[in-house]
Amino acid sequence: MTATLDNATIVVPTIGRPSLDVLMESLARSAGPSPAEVVVVDDRVSGAPPLTLRPRVGGAPVRVVSSAGRGPAAARNTGWRAARTDWIAFLDDDVVVTPTWRADLADDLAGAGTEVAGVQGLVDVPLPTSRRPTDWERSTAGLSTARWITADMAYRRLVLQQCGGLDERFRRAFREDSDLALRVLRSGHRLANGRRRTTHPVRLVDRWVSVRSQAGNADDVLMARLHGKGWREAAGAPKGRRTKHFAITVAAATAAAAALAGRRSLAASAATAWLAGTAELASARIAPGPRTAAEVWPMLATSVVIPPAAVWHTLRGAVTHRGVGAWRALPDAVLFDRDGTLVVDVPYNASPELVVAVPGARESLDRLRAAGLPVGVVTNQSGVARGLLTLTQVEAVNARVEQLLGPFAVWQFCPHDNGDQCACRKPAPGLVREACRGLGVEPARTVLVGDIASDIGAATSAGATGILVPNEATSPEDVAGAGVIAPDLVAAVDLILSGAW
Repeated sequence: MTATLDNATIVVPTIGRPSLDVLMESLARSAGPSPAEVVVVDDRVSGAPPLTLRPRVGGAPVRVVSSAGRGPAAARNTGWRAARTDWIAFLDDDVVVTPTWRADLADDLAGAGTEVAGVQGLVDVPLPTSRRPTDWERSTAGLSTARWITADMAYRRLVLQQCGGLDERFRRAFREDSDLALRVLRSGHRLANGRRRTTHPVRLVDRWVSVRSQAGNADDVLMARLHGKGWREAAGAPKGRRTKHFAITVAAATAAAAALAGRRSLAASAATAWLAGTAELASARIAPGPRTAAEVWPMLATSVVIPPAAVWHTLRGAVTHRGVGAWRALPDAVLFDRDGTLVVDVPYNASPELVVAVPGARESLDRLRAAGLPVGVVTNQSGVARGLLTLTQVEAVNARVEQLLGPFAVWQFCPHDNGDQCACRKPAPGLVREACRGLGVEPARTVLVGDIASDIGAATSAGATGILVPNEATSPEDVAGAGVIAPDLVAAVDLILSGAW
């Protein structure tokens, strides 16, 4: 039986680089079955011109979603949450797939046993054959031996859900894929190597790229906080030169301070130590390279700056990530009560003209949508059972709510009264469970925001997390019984997007 890709979505995060077109062209030309969809995540800041892409790639529809410039980890999370297939195949926007990549991906996924959570592709970095590679080319070539990099990595969507996806505290493309892989392995799953191949060309950079790359030291601090001192060995990451960078920087600082204090002997000794350390760093970077003037002079200049830059970013990481805990991530979906939470409560409202959004509702919902989270509404409408409303009137009011606040991925409302003893009227769990079923998410990975105890009770009984946003209708008893409370809707969304739900 020929392997298919009907159960796979290709996710490509991008910041609008021209290389995206090259990747899409290579995907279109690649032989093999079509995936269910190609999701391109636009991670440029809001207001950027829309991406112009072909509507289909290899028979698969292309869809663009936005993550609003929140970094590559958030972009990938937005992409896989927008998909509904069993497998998510991540590709970077600056790789080129081989002519048989789609067929090879299908074989890789078909051959993955149930214990396999992810399958890595092989990444080739072409280096010049007529000369020795430069420092930047050697650095890029490290991708060919790196473990679990999302330049070409496929994961089961269920595993991504269970692990919360990529940790969005990694704001640059550096360690977020290693962190995810270590969490997946720690949960008892296995990662495998596939046969498909991609090419990662060495992109053009300026001579100061090695200095900017030192920002990765802050991510190394986060990795150590999350996975302990042995994280490098576990992730297959090179040891690095942090200790030497600290020594060189301390020597430079000591030389400067001693000179200012008039202690010439100490200043000379410290300056000699700094010069020796800097020379050793420069030599280690220059010796394997082409040793041309165009390479040597930038290596000398950047070798002076790299140690203090590395130390600065290490200290920045230590401050930024102090007391950091495990990544909980965003929920898979966010549900809202309607009256009193999203719109001003008008008892038994039958008129769309009376619908008024609460302050910040549209902006808050759009923030969740931009993060790739489906949003839905679960609402009690007992006026139907009491003869005060018709189903048509409820639907008309709901339509007006959606007109004001944007599209909702799911609507669930209960037309019953207390005496009907139904399973859907909040605080019963029925509405929440049906909404989750319609979205294809687990209640345990869902948040319900409401304004009274029945909303929180429905969340709790369904196994979801409830956030109470009190208003004038909220009783002191409701507040006392709530686990998570936010002063308003904007603050509730802040909690959700921070992972503190």
